[in-house]
Amino acid sequence: MTSLPAQTQRKLGLVIDLDTCVGCHACVVNCKEWNTGGYGASLSDQDAYGAGPTGTWLNRVHSYEISPPDGPAQIVHFPRSCLHCEDAPCVTVCPTGASYKRVDDGIVLVNEDWCIGCGLCAWSCPYGARELDAAAGVMKKCTLCVDRIYNENLPEIDREPACVRTCPSRARHFGDLGDPDSHVSRLVASRGGMDLMAEQGTKPVNKYLPPRAKQKTEQTGTTRTTNHEPPAGGFLGWLDNALEKLG
Repeated sequence: MTSLPAQTQRKLGLVIDLDTCVGCHACVVNCKEWNTGGYGASLSDQDAYGAGPTGTWLNRVHSYEISPPDGPAQIVHFPRSCLHCEDAPCVTVCPTGASYKRVDDGIVLVNEDWCIGCGLCAWSCPYGARELDAAAGVMKKCTLCVDRIYNENLPEIDREPACVRTCPSRARHFGDLGDPDSHVSRLVASRGGMDLMAEQGTKPVNKYLPPRAKQKTEQTGTTRTTNHEPPAGGFLGWLDNALEKLG
């Protein structure tokens, strides 16, 4: 089995704002495009234009309608990918050492030359963030675009994950969550950023900013966003239960 580092020098990860994500799937498409031609084997599709297409995606967006007891119904778009957990069970169950967590930046990766496609990492991940590529026969997951963020051949503005670079509503943010002064850490502190399914004890590096509650105005019947965050255990608590059912 593979060991986790006692600590990492940095904690690179994503902060995703559920209040501003519009569910356009631009992050999903650009992730697929970049990773099909980048790090590791291509992300394959099977019967892409047939009746039952399947394929490998490192980032997916789910949309939910929620009906808060004290406000109008609203649609929340929820992007889902690897959370690069500090206590990543996908790493510790790997029998070959293919799954590992990097000491210098905390990114969880898969050495595809060592992966035997046994699926133990997928079974152990509570977030459903790993997928077996049917063509390559190896496990795939978000790499935080490790081949972009350190690529000195790219303009500095492009040295961030493809999903972050392409997001039209700026709902995705990338940085060092181990640095309390980084812009992502400040976002988490100011907006009450939360761990997804914290009860699993995986200590995910990625954080979610909860959607602000909506209020219906009596005069027009329209909705407006308030500055009040939903109570603890609100939407994200409901989402935890929904993801458990998906798994």
